[in-house]
Amino acid sequence: MSRSITGLIALLAGLPLLTSCAAAAIGAAGVTAVSLNQEKTLGEAVDDAALSADIKTRLLTNGGLGEVDVEVSGRLVLLSGRVAFPELRVKAESLAWAPELTRDVANEIRIEAPGGFVKNASDELVSARVRARLLGSSSVKASNINVETYDGVVYLMGIARNEKELQRAAEEASLAGGARQVVSYIRLRNSRGDIVPYTPREPAPYDPNELAGGPGG
Repeated sequence: MSRSITGLIALLAGLPLLTSCAAAAIGAAGVTAVSLNQEKTLGEAVDDAALSADIKTRLLTNGGLGEVDVEVSGRLVLLSGRVAFPELRVKAESLAWAPELTRDVANEIRIEAPGGFVKNASDELVSARVRARLLGSSSVKASNINVETYDGVVYLMGIARNEKELQRAAEEASLAGGARQVVSYIRLRNSRGDIVPYTPREPAPYDPNELAGGPGG
């Protein structure tokens, strides 16, 4: 075998390794960017990204769970979307609890027929309006908040800098056109810097005049 052919085989054999390394480097860079833009440490961002990927893989390898969405923040897993049967809802939650990194699961999956393109597009429009309001608010760092919408119900996740930001994010979302309800899973840190476990809460009263200037209403 000639040296040129031997060299070519060696080069081709090394391509998968090079590709994997490049993908790992890009993934690490993306996680670093997320941690810089959000109220997360690099370790928290890495854990959330790994946990999200793990759960999505588990869902993809189990049929009938195509309209389940996964969001992770501070190892709290939010499941939203639709499944056709109650047992699929239970199955999705059990898969979300399976990874060791999972700290808590909020199961907002609904039992109903697939939404179809029109309903899904309408929900995406509502999410876009909510994000626009968050971007336009002087009290909210929009990169802290993840937004998902299903059938007009807006789900918020993230880690807020303070109580005011936590409350204002929900208030802004409630004023977006098409938002029927807002469910907030946004959390704060305690004095030690740990993420406080999620507890349901109602948005505090607010002044509509203060929020009237936000975009996307």
